[in-house]
Amino acid sequence: MDSKSDKRAAKVLLADDEVSFVETMSKRLNLRNFDVLTAFDGDRALEQIEKRKDIEVVILDIRMPGKDGIQTLAEIKQKNPLVQVIMLTGHGDVSLAVESMKSGAFDYLTKPCDISQIVSAIESAASEYRKYNYEINIINMRPYISAREKRKLIAAVEAAAGRKNPD
Repeated sequence: MDSKSDKRAAKVLLADDEVSFVETMSKRLNLRNFDVLTAFDGDRALEQIEKRKDIEVVILDIRMPGKDGIQTLAEIKQKNPLVQVIMLTGHGDVSLAVESMKSGAFDYLTKPCDISQIVSAIESAASEYRKYNYEINIINMRPYISAREKRKLIAAVEAAAGRKNPD
């Protein structure tokens, strides 16, 4: 993969019901050259995923009113398994964070978290997204395999990207 493509700003969706947290974190991530979209609940996050096919990483709060983070994670992975999701959890929600990892989350961070932790997690998740996206592009460029075989190979890459982690 071209190392230059890894240097571009990641497209990040920040979904949390705490408005002040979202506004502050969005500004801090923008200052670090991330392209940040925001949502204040699970349904708005899913709308963004549907509307914006270029989202690479979602930072998703586990506890939100309405559709919680675990439900939202499952729907994100169903709509776009390549999108990498970082769950945000409070100290008492670590078991939920572990559950989210088993459901395909890339990572989880405990609030309050340091900006350097978030930046590092986003960069790792974006790299993972780009790796899978690159693999799919290579599959699509193969002229010598059938459309059916391409679909099988792409499904395998998507399954890996939306992985269910073992216990």
